[in-house]
Amino acid sequence: MRFTKLKISAEATSRLRSVRQRTGLTPNLLCRIAIMLSLEEGPVASPAPDDNGQEFNAYTLTGEYHGLIAALLRFVEEDEGGAGKLDNDELLVRLRAHIHRGVGTLAVRAKSPADVGRLAMAA
Repeated sequence: MRFTKLKISAEATSRLRSVRQRTGLTPNLLCRIAIMLSLEEGPVASPAPDDNGQEFNAYTLTGEYHGLIAALLRFVEEDEGGAGKLDNDELLVRLRAHIHRGVGTLAVRAKSPADVGRLAMAA
């Protein structure tokens, strides 16, 4: 999976602001957590509603975990989802969808920094 920049949905951007205020974590870290929460739920059923939100550089978003996140995304979407081999563009659509779904989950479950810690320990 290759990209230099990725824009998330406007709704996810708005929810990230709210979660950031409650937890004190930066949007890129919250997105990493959101990706993992969403991947745990399985393949995404639909794409994110738009890409009119915050834009992330690839390294800022995934950091040194880029290879791991890409491998997990492929595993969940191609193997568990039965989609077969996905091209780069489709993987990015699905990554954006996982961020959208995961941020929605975080917005409900992370009311404080301690909640984020509990989410990390449960994984």
